[in-house]
Amino acid sequence: MKTKILIGTAAVFFAGLAFYLTSSNGENSSPPPLALTPGDAAVVAAGQAIYGQYCASCHGRNLEGQPDWRQRLASGRLPAPPHDETGHTWHHPDRALFGLTKFGPAAVIGDPAYQSDMPAYEGMLTDQEILAVLSYIKSRWPKAVQRQHDQINQRANQAGQ
Repeated sequence: MKTKILIGTAAVFFAGLAFYLTSSNGENSSPPPLALTPGDAAVVAAGQAIYGQYCASCHGRNLEGQPDWRQRLASGRLPAPPHDETGHTWHHPDRALFGLTKFGPAAVIGDPAYQSDMPAYEGMLTDQEILAVLSYIKSRWPKAVQRQHDQINQRANQAGQ
């Protein structure tokens, strides 16, 4: 039962993310260019420093996430997931990861009442800093996982997501 709720929550979340990132809101409807560069040592080093300052307190110094990250807390919120290969981060295309980081879960889902401990980093981090953090995270995945993630991005780009 808990697994079905978690899967349902994730499905709604990422459907909302896809809608948010592909819908036009009358402002700049073209999404920012995304280019994760896990092979660029300077970008990865910058991303590691930013991750340490903004992300590690919840997602762990070694990207391990919080314990029991699939089980809701007493508050009803989910713990921070791992960003290493054991988590689901690499299952999502770059654009989805970028949108979640920049705008936060509530905006992405389109429900301002949605409760999450994940903040929106818009106004705190630049787009380039967000991309550096995501590049750092991706650089820590095994090469086979990086290749799978590249394929996920390729399929998402072909689908226009």
